[in-house]
Amino acid sequence: MTEAKVGRDGGVQSLRRAFELLERLADTGGEASLSELAATSGLPMPTIHRLIRTLVQLGYVRQNTNRRYALGARLIRLGEHASMQFGTWARPLLAELVEATGETANLAVLERDEVVYVSQVPSKHSMRMFTEVGRRVLPHGTGVGKAILSQLPAEDVRALLARTGMPAYTDHTFTDADALLAHLAQVAAQGYAVDESEQELGVRCVAVPLTGTPAPAAVSVSGPSGRLTLEAVSRIAPLVQATAATLSTHLAESA
Repeated sequence: MTEAKVGRDGGVQSLRRAFELLERLADTGGEASLSELAATSGLPMPTIHRLIRTLVQLGYVRQNTNRRYALGARLIRLGEHASMQFGTWARPLLAELVEATGETANLAVLERDEVVYVSQVPSKHSMRMFTEVGRRVLPHGTGVGKAILSQLPAEDVRALLARTGMPAYTDHTFTDADALLAHLAQVAAQGYAVDESEQELGVRCVAVPLTGTPAPAAVSVSGPSGRLTLEAVSRIAPLVQATAATLSTHLAESA
């Protein structure tokens, strides 16, 4: 039995390359051919074939009927547990945001075309917003979703919307891709997104994307629109931006 080759930094080269291939698959939308992986990774075809075969055997990659390779179901379990750990780690910062704003704070990540809420600290008001941790929603109809989409290339957003569709949750939900993309440009320019009763009537949400993180994510504050007025949004947005910046920095340092 041969020993795994160790790189100059002490890392195992084959392990590093295997994870690079998984990330390449994720970057292509979750599916690619061997030749496409070779072109994007720069690895020799025999090396890619050997690594992919091992990943398929372990369940982290699957081969589709069209002979293209896709991310495997075994990654779902790892991703879900990692997201929940992320939510637990971020909870103290969300609690500080609740103290500063008086409204419910949320943290969400983008997983497989859906926004997943991974942490929440509720407001102390008797009338408050509550979203179950683990809940999945489509990104086009939420503040956190729009914040996340505003950081993605337009072609990637269009491809995602084509896969998910754009169902209307309320009369205020964006249901046209061109209109949403124009709106996302405004979100990116101002640095935060506002959900104007697009997910639930009578609810307003201000959301800010995290930057430089391994997975797309956003933090938000939500509350009844009668209390979370547009004037309140202008006051709260910088506080949410500060929390998002802190989370981004901590994640980048631990990556």
